[in-house]
Amino acid sequence: MIEIFDDTQSGLDTELIKKVFDEVCKEFSLPDNVYAELTVADGETIREVNREYRNVDSVTDVLSFPNLEVKLPFKAEDYPDDVDMATGEILLGEIMLCYDRAVEQSKEYGHSVERECAYLVLHGLLHLLGYDHMEEDDKVEMRAMEEKILSSMGITRD
Repeated sequence: MIEIFDDTQSGLDTELIKKVFDEVCKEFSLPDNVYAELTVADGETIREVNREYRNVDSVTDVLSFPNLEVKLPFKAEDYPDDVDMATGEILLGEIMLCYDRAVEQSKEYGHSVERECAYLVLHGLLHLLGYDHMEEDDKVEMRAMEEKILSSMGITRD
């Protein structure tokens, strides 16, 4: 499950975002008790968070805050101290999306806002699962996984 918090009245297609999360769960055989949180933020809010946590004073499209050091394949029993005793759920982490930036980028890249948001949330989810793009090999692997999952959902560059 992905919990979505949107005080910006963005128009984000929450059903599509839930499908992206479900597809990631399917791809990585994640158990039913894992979840992530998504906050839709305005430019100023994401800029402040980016400045505070990354020392980068600019608006960005998506930020990820992993809650776990994930080892794939994911096994719930590897995270006994991370299970919420009240719910039995395991939080992968939090993602912050700047919807306005996603709209701008969709125009830049010539595809739909829905495709851009799906991509950005997927990108964030992969970060929560330990993917990164700092080294070229890692970047190639992450991009391939992004394309694989988006393609499996029928989401292409328009």
